[in-house]
Amino acid sequence: MKLLKMKTKSDIIFDIINYSFLAVIFFAAFYPLYFVVIASFSDPTYVNAGETLFLPKGFTLAGYEKAFEYKKIWIGYKNSAIYTLIGTCINLAVLIPASFALSRKELVGRKIFTTLMLFTMYFSGGTIPVYLLIKNLGLMDTMWALVLPGAFSVYNMIICRSYFQGNVSEELFESVKLDGGGYMRFFFSVVLPLSKAIIAVMVLYHALGHWNVYVSALYYLRDGDKYPLQLVLANLTNSLTNSMVDGGLGADTAETEKLREMIRYSTILIAALPMIILYPFVQKYFVTGVMIGSVKG
Repeated sequence: MKLLKMKTKSDIIFDIINYSFLAVIFFAAFYPLYFVVIASFSDPTYVNAGETLFLPKGFTLAGYEKAFEYKKIWIGYKNSAIYTLIGTCINLAVLIPASFALSRKELVGRKIFTTLMLFTMYFSGGTIPVYLLIKNLGLMDTMWALVLPGAFSVYNMIICRSYFQGNVSEELFESVKLDGGGYMRFFFSVVLPLSKAIIAVMVLYHALGHWNVYVSALYYLRDGDKYPLQLVLANLTNSLTNSMVDGGLGADTAETEKLREMIRYSTILIAALPMIILYPFVQKYFVTGVMIGSVKG
């Protein structure tokens, strides 16, 4: 019969402090998103008066209706989905093999390559040289201006390399060699199946970055039909005028401002929803992948 360990007074005090601290962190992280959700369904009069702290008041869908009437939102959704899918695939195709190669001790010049890559984390050419490079390569006003410059992340490479070093044993490679296989077979048959956790984390990291792209799109895109969702929503909220409300005929300034507030909250949720939906699918891999990749090596 197992004896139950009784908690001491100090253990109870520690648990109370620990759970209280975690509750504060959870509230600080969760409440802003929750407030945006209830504010997007509430009358701005009650929101501005501070009467919607926990529940929506003056329920309305006017913000969403006006936002989805803006046809470019659907174009932005399509563009962002394409940029995110293609950009993430490019990121993984470059990052995972490179990280695996740099994790192998027998790679000639491994330390030199790593040092050169680390140098770029702290020093870069700056905005103007990068802009001129994109322009000279003929990538202006194309999707490739958004997905190619950030195809390789040194920080993520360090995480993946550490993961491979700590979780792919040399004995596995030796067994592949005994079967007549080489690095390619080892990588595709052994390494990738064992790396689902870190790959899921990298998918989330890169997908989030591509989905939220704004500055690069602002610099390099001129055609409105190629704008990602974030830029479309920014243009919508910044350019909302009386002409969008009742055709601009006799629209009251106060009503216009109320609609503008509702659209602001609605567009925040519209932009964040896809990533919120994606996160639960990779959450079970997230902690494992990040912690192992951060600590080992």
